[in-house]
Amino acid sequence: MRHERNLRADDARPEPVRFAVLGPVRVWRGSTELEPGGPQERSFLALLLVRAGQPVAVEEIVDVLWGADPPRSAVNVVRRHVGTLRRLLEPSLAPRAEGRWLLRDAGGYRLVTDGDSLDLLAFRALREAGRHSVRESPARALDLLTEALALWHGPVAAGIPAHARTHPAFDAAGRERLAALREAAGAALRAGTPDAVLPDLRLAAADHPLDEPLQAGLILTLAAAGRRPEALDAYDAVRRRLADGLGIDPGPELREARETVLREEWEAVLRDDRETAPREEWDTVPGEDRETVPPSAAAAGADAPVAPVASFPAPAQLPHDIPAFTGRDAELDELLTLPLPGVDGPGPDTVVISAIGGMAGVGKTTLAVHCAHRVAHRFPDGQLYVNLRGFDPSGAAVEPGEAVRGFLDALGVPPERVPHGLDAQTALYRSTLAGRRVLVVLDNARDSDHVRPLLPGSPGCLALVTSRDGLSSLVSAAGAHALTLRPFGPGQARGLLVRRLGAGRVEAEPRAADEIGALCAGLPLALACVAARAAAHPHFPLAAIAAELREADGSLDAFARSDASADVSTVFSWSSREVSEQAARLFRLLALHPGPDFSLPAAAALAGLPVRRTRPLLAELTALHLVTEHSPGRHAFHDLLRAHAAELLDERHTEDERHAALHRLHHHYLHTAHAADRLLAPNSDPPPPPPAPDGVRPEPLADVDRALAWLTAEHTVLLAVVETAAARGHERLACHLAWSLEPFFDRRGHWHDGLAVQRTALDAARRLDDPGLLARGLRALGRIEGRLGLHADSVPRLEHALELFTALGDDTGRAHTHRSLGWESEQRGDLPGALRHNQLALGLFRALGDRAAQAAVLNSVGWYHALLGEHERALTHCSEALTMLQELDDRYGQAVTWDSIAYAHHHLGRHPHALLGYRNALALLRGLGVPYTEADILGRLGDTHQAMGDRDGARAAWEQALALLKALAHPDAERIEARLTGATGHAGAC
Repeated sequence: MRHERNLRADDARPEPVRFAVLGPVRVWRGSTELEPGGPQERSFLALLLVRAGQPVAVEEIVDVLWGADPPRSAVNVVRRHVGTLRRLLEPSLAPRAEGRWLLRDAGGYRLVTDGDSLDLLAFRALREAGRHSVRESPARALDLLTEALALWHGPVAAGIPAHARTHPAFDAAGRERLAALREAAGAALRAGTPDAVLPDLRLAAADHPLDEPLQAGLILTLAAAGRRPEALDAYDAVRRRLADGLGIDPGPELREARETVLREEWEAVLRDDRETAPREEWDTVPGEDRETVPPSAAAAGADAPVAPVASFPAPAQLPHDIPAFTGRDAELDELLTLPLPGVDGPGPDTVVISAIGGMAGVGKTTLAVHCAHRVAHRFPDGQLYVNLRGFDPSGAAVEPGEAVRGFLDALGVPPERVPHGLDAQTALYRSTLAGRRVLVVLDNARDSDHVRPLLPGSPGCLALVTSRDGLSSLVSAAGAHALTLRPFGPGQARGLLVRRLGAGRVEAEPRAADEIGALCAGLPLALACVAARAAAHPHFPLAAIAAELREADGSLDAFARSDASADVSTVFSWSSREVSEQAARLFRLLALHPGPDFSLPAAAALAGLPVRRTRPLLAELTALHLVTEHSPGRHAFHDLLRAHAAELLDERHTEDERHAALHRLHHHYLHTAHAADRLLAPNSDPPPPPPAPDGVRPEPLADVDRALAWLTAEHTVLLAVVETAAARGHERLACHLAWSLEPFFDRRGHWHDGLAVQRTALDAARRLDDPGLLARGLRALGRIEGRLGLHADSVPRLEHALELFTALGDDTGRAHTHRSLGWESEQRGDLPGALRHNQLALGLFRALGDRAAQAAVLNSVGWYHALLGEHERALTHCSEALTMLQELDDRYGQAVTWDSIAYAHHHLGRHPHALLGYRNALALLRGLGVPYTEADILGRLGDTHQAMGDRDGARAAWEQALALLKALAHPDAERIEARLTGATGHAGAC
């Protein structure tokens, strides 16, 4: 039933009403301004207005009016506010009548508004017209956008209580003004009138000091208005604010803006009559090739460089879709017809969140992943996915910080730009998504708090969240669309069996098919298990399979909340009996695995069998859907099946058997990680692991590439194994594994994960009361804290470790700790201190006869001599190091030593020698996959070319370095850009 006011022709024509929410909340009836009421009445009206004609749920209204502590009478109070507002708008309205303006709709209330009656809708219409006019007439676009911005008379809903203003709907409306202001700045640049927007842009930038796209727009506009020094000052100011407030460097938009100012390229922007087209809508035709321009680029014009992060491959993390998806047509249609931003919903400046709830095994993940694949083409900037494991029987949920860091890594953010602390990481994550269209799937969340830090804050993004929790606060506070899945009805269950077994077989035994659906409690997971069994035996009548199910029994006490638990457990018990005894044993033992997924060799370790004997057993389990192979070589459990396996494990295996299986698994990971450590860091000093028990065969790692591939695939598993081993009394093993992971964390920049692991290892070492382990634990944690800039913690730990190693007479430990303290000295600018620590380490390694470590430290000693201006001494040490490294066939060590030698020759004025050294270093590095080191050396190679007067050679080297650094989105790109522009480059720069 439609409730549009123009359909009520039988009533007397009402007085028109008008509303304002772009500033104080105001309302007029005819020409008379009305008093909206007290704080609650104003907040209620403001929420209806920013929703702009959409239904607002009663729960959302309650949340805005009272927050987390509503009174019992809250719903009744809301009803009184509804009646009061209706009578304010229509004084002659009969009691309990609905009226024309405030309507009951979709379980909530909707205020009927349009562009003539609400300033927010008028603003949106003018803004849209301006965006579509830019190509033909930048001046006309600027007029329209200026008119739109003139409708604002302060913050959205100014004057309502502070707790109400925290609601995301008000924040989203406020962001629309900032987006319009950035668009107006872009139009002003095109029109050649940058001064027209400067006052508003200055005020907005002052109100939003950490909004990088907005600050970039201000910098470009200042420069275009002839205020180049002020533009550079503005960049320096926001750089300091980002460092002080978030602990990060400027992002791509700001760096590109500064580059444009340094190169004075805004004049080209003004001369160029091309314009960035309005952002494509979400219903882009699949496969259509259009460029998506972030807001910062739009503000600068079509020629503004796209952010470096955009050059990073767009993440595509969605799991495999289910080819046989069926039974959820209505729910899928509901999701696919959500009012997506830019198509038909609340406008292009909102983020859409859908919360999919339901009991375990009901198909939440399957629906979310299938829906995500259906709409993935609308999100050209990528798709992110994480299984949060909120209800994992092992209790090993993925915490928000770990998930955010994984997303930042997938989005191409270099590890050194990731700040410390969840709040700062979340802020960087949302800033990275700003201006991009990304689909985020947050699977298996524990509750609303579990996903809040992972929700995008950017217009144009879609988040799909699944959970067994109702996620009510996400619905009320973030405006999420709630969808609860129910078990399949008889028709849906039969449809799944038809899809898996064929229509002929099901139609031949319809009663048996319906009985199977009932015995599976309508859960798709259980039905899939039964269908797999039936498909494997096509000659079995469905009636016989139903009879087997009736006769089976089982329990699933861990999921007793579900009314269908017993029936589902019956299906799982029946399925697990259909595999061989060895496969059933493997199924039970896999419940001990602590990670989100596992490999075939890990399963073999649990079973205590060779890989060749374990492979067919795992294939049996996969064939009956008891485990799934979600990506090549990686298998996983559903939570319900893991819980069922755990019950069977407790029933049929003694504590000693369970302990032995877990011990084998832990040693499998420890010994493989130790082998990887020796490949990645042959100069390190990991303690030898304890002997592996019978049945443990570490994975063969032939070279560094294989070691890195294994560590990357097992990354999250290894984190869980360290925690599990420490919690189960295997403290020594937890320590050894944590220390074996140090080179991987350092090389890949996974310092936040390393921090958590090394804290666990240090706690375990303290419980063991072993001074040697304690010293190693202190050193490992101190190193990782230093990488994260936590020097107030790292230096005392390293000094304590040095005291313990000295007391123990452990000269190897002392030497490596001196090296770490030398690095700390360099970070605080104490080059003599750095040299002293490395000289002490060198003396110890010489006495120990450790040639690999001695060679590495010789180069470090030479490098610090060079930095201190003692170039001849540097050459003596580095030449000795190079000879040893060549004998050891250490390519990376040779490369960085050639770099040190070349640096010394450069500063002695022996430029041809320096060129030879740098070229030798680059020849050794290529193929090792270390682009940052390669870029660093290319930068110095360019310096040498410049010192020789070879400007073309210098530019060629710097351009290669810049390309590598931009591909990494590394902040050092700015230093190379400055050399290319000649702003700070000079002969002998280093």
